[in-house]
Amino acid sequence: MNSTPHDLAARFTELFGGEPDGLWSAPGRVNLIGEHTDYNDGFVLPFAITHSTVVAAAARADRTVRVASTFAPEEAPLTVGLDDLEPGGVEGWAAYPLGVLWALEQSGYRCPGLDLLVDSSVPVGAGLSSSAALECSVALAAAELSGADVSRSDLAAIGQLAENRMVGAPTGIMDQSASLLGEAGHAVFLDCRSGSSRLVPLDLEADGLELLVIDTRVSHTHSTGGYAERRRSCELGAELMGVAALRDLSVKDLAEAAGVLDEETFRRVRHIVTENARVEDTVDVLTKKGPSALGPLLVASHASMRDDFEISCPELDTAVNAALDAGAVGARMTGGGFGGSAIALTRSADAPAVRAAVEGAFSAAGFHPPVVFSVLPGAGAARIA
Repeated sequence: MNSTPHDLAARFTELFGGEPDGLWSAPGRVNLIGEHTDYNDGFVLPFAITHSTVVAAAARADRTVRVASTFAPEEAPLTVGLDDLEPGGVEGWAAYPLGVLWALEQSGYRCPGLDLLVDSSVPVGAGLSSSAALECSVALAAAELSGADVSRSDLAAIGQLAENRMVGAPTGIMDQSASLLGEAGHAVFLDCRSGSSRLVPLDLEADGLELLVIDTRVSHTHSTGGYAERRRSCELGAELMGVAALRDLSVKDLAEAAGVLDEETFRRVRHIVTENARVEDTVDVLTKKGPSALGPLLVASHASMRDDFEISCPELDTAVNAALDAGAVGARMTGGGFGGSAIALTRSADAPAVRAAVEGAFSAAGFHPPVVFSVLPGAGAARIA
């Protein structure tokens, strides 16, 4: 968080003329493995991180919402009526919190008017799901202030509805689930078809490991470009293979798929099918051997995203290759692709050398310097004041 809770509450009072009813925090996430599998009804293995978005909120007596942020302090609070919210009616970052309020009401919960002030330490555009952190902090605040009894899994679905309909990004449910369901020292193994989840031990510190996030500073957006194209390819592949979703295909079905699909669609399908298998293998490895044995699975995941799904970029490939050359246990791009971040699992003693190698490789290639930082599996969304 860029502001302390006390400072955020004080700024709220300056803006809105009264004290907040509370502060709610929701973390960003790193996806350890399982990329683009979520909207194919597949498996993912994210974990919540210690970087979070915090919202100070107060209920109002009317149906008005005022929303402001510390990252756009020059902007006056945006004021809208709850009854006036509709998909496509809000642009920019405010579509996320306002979309959550719209989605809550669409799901049968009546929200009060709200004053909202948002602060965040989750890097935007880095593939760490700053959007879901924003959605989940607001969803938790709005549910509590409206007196609604909403389960965490239902709040995740409400966040996804907001992002799909209000923002127009065709994302799955992984990010919101990680933010709401995460626990310190664990990853969340999520079945995106059933919505069921379980925690898997991921105690990096106990194994003498660190996970470095390498933000390439190549920004991306889910609502435009290649993300939507990849989703359409997956839907086409499932249709041509006669299944409800690519989740229903196994690795042994790929030989048949090669004879049915055009080359590009086949490669997209192959990534999803093999990535689902890698997620299940990763859970097995974590359960039986621990995180130090994950290297080959992380490397194979990156190769699949680079070659079959074609969502990497020169900066991401440089980050992964430099980290591996410097002794990282494993590395891969993470997130939706076309920019954002890579992750490198390293022994703690090797982390400075890995960081230096990545920074040196970026400099040699003429790229903008990356932002490299360490993350640990953290706690999920909660009220903090």
